[in-house]
Amino acid sequence: MSGPDPVVRAVEAALFAATEPQTLEQLRAQIGDEADIAGALERLASDYAGRGVELVERGGRWHFQTAPDLAWLLRRETEQTRKLSRAATETLAIIAYHEPVSRAEIEAIRGVQVSKGTLDVLMEEGWVAPAGRREVPGRPLIYATTPAFLTHFGLSSRRDLPGLEDLKAAGLLDPVDLALEGALGTDTTDDLSEESDSLLEMPGEGD
Repeated sequence: MSGPDPVVRAVEAALFAATEPQTLEQLRAQIGDEADIAGALERLASDYAGRGVELVERGGRWHFQTAPDLAWLLRRETEQTRKLSRAATETLAIIAYHEPVSRAEIEAIRGVQVSKGTLDVLMEEGWVAPAGRREVPGRPLIYATTPAFLTHFGLSSRRDLPGLEDLKAAGLLDPVDLALEGALGTDTTDDLSEESDSLLEMPGEGD
């Protein structure tokens, strides 16, 4: 009987040792271009499926994480529950559905000014980052979500963001949200329907 596949073992070791999720390119640079990294990742994902630790892909980056149904075992009893402010929730949702967007574009959608502190909070969480500058007079900074955003909210890509009809069906749009929806249009892929705080709350939060 043959032993474990050496490429699978190498990819497994590299992912366990990594301090952040890894792309295929990063794994190839570490293990070798000739290795079947994609095949090894599929094999590992299958081998770890249903176990206490799972291999997942978020935004083209791979990492091991605790199985979602066991996450409560690792939470500290003294975990502080912290909730995004309404302004931060709206701003994060706008960036996620319309990225990349400038501060002025966010303000146009929200109808109010966005404080620097709101964007700072989202960047400190690692969910939003500058993504260059808009090629218009003044060349304002534009912002986009990060791989950490996808990982935190369990999304493989932005295509997994719920559409307007999904949010309505889940009861996550209140009358104020529906008014904002009217200002944004109704295309499901790139439109923002402002999500309720419950959709974007931090882990461990209560109502």
